[in-house]
Amino acid sequence: METALRIKGLNKHFANGKHALRDIDLTVGRGEMVALIGASGSGKSTLLRHVAGLVTADANSESLIEIDGRCVQRNGRISSDIRAVRAHVGFVFQQFNLVARLPRVFVAQERAIALEALTRVGIADCHAQRASTLSGGQQQRAAIARTLVQGAKVVLADEPIASLDPESSRKVMEILARINREDRSTVIVSLHQVDIAIKYCPRVIALHQGKVVFDGPSSTLTPALLRDLYGVQADEILAPAMAPVVAPQAVPQPAMAGWAARTQVA
Repeated sequence: METALRIKGLNKHFANGKHALRDIDLTVGRGEMVALIGASGSGKSTLLRHVAGLVTADANSESLIEIDGRCVQRNGRISSDIRAVRAHVGFVFQQFNLVARLPRVFVAQERAIALEALTRVGIADCHAQRASTLSGGQQQRAAIARTLVQGAKVVLADEPIASLDPESSRKVMEILARINREDRSTVIVSLHQVDIAIKYCPRVIALHQGKVVFDGPSSTLTPALLRDLYGVQADEILAPAMAPVVAPQAVPQPAMAGWAARTQVA
């Protein structure tokens, strides 16, 4: 299997002294669908942001992150051609990150591509709505459509269902699984609930206090193993997915769902 993602010797200390990532060595094959699991603060989001080149590793570490053989960052320095690398990497944020109306006119072909992407995620009928009028699940599907328009070969989804109700969560995970299956895109999704990870992702990588403590088939994960790995924190990731008790953060400015599908991580 060809390699989509390679991480070697990744360490990250924050300014407060916290060792957020510890000696991460990972390889993900092209076309895999992988879940990152772990309790809050385990390093899942931090790891994904390093992979996207949004955060740099420790400057004094001999670290390397590559996507499809192209360098994202080395020894805590972002690659000079990071924009070209990111062009093939889609990032789905927990809080949607749909932007305001873009100050440009889109040609018919661009509109058609955006509409096709919205159709694939099941919200083509919302193409003329402002993003602020969409439900949380619809906004997250618009964010996934953005990666389709982008033609992303690697999709990084950071807690994409954390703010959603169970039915919206199911739809989002099924869309990610379908993109992985139909487009052969590599999908890496961070999740809180191990039951969701097992259902949709053949491979699971478990983080605990910034370290990889498990990397293997999701079918081998058991409550007993997770309790051995996490202790009392296992209850947090063993709990079944539930509806959120607070509403997701509002999008700060209005946006058209179709135009949202045209944006990407800078």
